[in-house]
Amino acid sequence: MNIPDQPGPELIKHIEIITGAPVDDAGAVMHSFTRSQVEKKEIIQQANHACKNLFFVVRGCLRMFFVDSKGVERTTQFAIENWWLTDFLAFGKQQPTEFSIQAVEPTEVLSISHDAYELLLQEHPQMERYFRKIYERGYGASLLRMRYQQDFSREELYRHFASLFPEFVQRVPQYLLASYLDITPEYLSELRKKRS
Repeated sequence: MNIPDQPGPELIKHIEIITGAPVDDAGAVMHSFTRSQVEKKEIIQQANHACKNLFFVVRGCLRMFFVDSKGVERTTQFAIENWWLTDFLAFGKQQPTEFSIQAVEPTEVLSISHDAYELLLQEHPQMERYFRKIYERGYGASLLRMRYQQDFSREELYRHFASLFPEFVQRVPQYLLASYLDITPEYLSELRKKRS
């Protein structure tokens, strides 16, 4: 459900924190976005459809996943408050994505279409700087995740993840967290018992 004409203080504050400067025309920036309420388990991006939007989480939690050759859902990313989520490659090329995006809990998002995004970057240089910093952080985090997945045991991976993101361990259902960490829900249950 779209909520028209609401300001986006969460995003504006995030832009100012990341860039270290006030947003000159917050109203014009926010005009590029649509605010929506997403129900738990609702799909907001369907695999094999054009990737048309970039999502900013105001409140709640999203996950990105694909279905493997055996028909099993594999979670690749989560996004909570102040995180962005989309298939950036498909979004940039305006092509179909191989990934779906689903709400893990009732979630409020700001979304921006590709055309509005391109116009926003042209008209507001601060947004170009903001997104560059966001992408740098995201790329760095994905490199670290690949390293940890290669180098850590499953138990070490879970402990590391739980220490960095305790909010996910509390909020995300166990079967989704297990999918993300590439372990079985049963083994994750054992690890959680050990940790407590």
